[in-house]
Amino acid sequence: MRREAKGERRARGCGLTLLCLAATTVLTACGTAPTRQPGTDAPSAEAPRKPGGYYLDDGPHADPPADLDQVPDAQPKPEPIRAGNARPYTAMGRTYVPMTELREYRAIGLASWYGKRYHGRQTASGEIYDMYAMTAAHPTLPIPSYARVRSLSTDRSVVVRINDRGPFHSDRLIDLSYTAAYKLGILANGSARVEVQSILPGRDLQSAAASRDAPSPLPASTSPGPPPTEDSARAYLQLGAFSLRENAATLLTRLQVEVGWLGDLAAIYPAGGMYRVQAGPYASREEALRAAARIEEHLDLKPVVITR
Repeated sequence: MRREAKGERRARGCGLTLLCLAATTVLTACGTAPTRQPGTDAPSAEAPRKPGGYYLDDGPHADPPADLDQVPDAQPKPEPIRAGNARPYTAMGRTYVPMTELREYRAIGLASWYGKRYHGRQTASGEIYDMYAMTAAHPTLPIPSYARVRSLSTDRSVVVRINDRGPFHSDRLIDLSYTAAYKLGILANGSARVEVQSILPGRDLQSAAASRDAPSPLPASTSPGPPPTEDSARAYLQLGAFSLRENAATLLTRLQVEVGWLGDLAAIYPAGGMYRVQAGPYASREEALRAAARIEEHLDLKPVVITR
């Protein structure tokens, strides 16, 4: 993210390394940097909390604009994905594999926000961070792209433009701008559980989300109805199912690194409180079985063929 003084660089600074991934020493430095997010965590010995309860000198300005309610949501529009922000990278000892194309995405996790410490500094995209604009940082969503963020506690939602990388805490899903957090009603707590859903310009968001949520976790106790026909059924490989999204994301990253030929066929499908890592669709069950055998040659897991 923003450039910072030597010795004060923290996890968020890893976003800048996307601009110069070849600089291994920079990534190594990020791997030993503090991992705290602004305004949320308890202080560490290396970085004492400043007056006001915010990490270092982060937090809101003393006199923020009075009309933040009037700031419009980000307006989704087609934009080319920045190639420099689509390469795998390492931050805080973890490897992240950004999406290389716009596709449906939905996840639930913890959102935090960042403020004046980074206001006016360069983001991973090269743009300047404006804490009063409707933007956000995400570890793997394309840059730039758009997402709808809904607070599970206030049920408010906003649309933000993803133009930065982070957060790199294992329990954080997205970092919001000050205004986005304000409009969601989560400023006071510093963090909150949210649902993040990608927006694909030119496509109906709700219908895309409905198809993304299949399959159901278990067969219904009532009659399941007629089996899918050859024309309607699609074959997928189920590679794992987890109650924690973080564990599903870890498996997905491993797949993308160790069996990269799967490409964008592998994704996380949340449904029924579970996060399923699946690959597909394949044109036929036979094609799915061939892919399963190839995966077994490289990984110690046995994919299961499903149809939906």
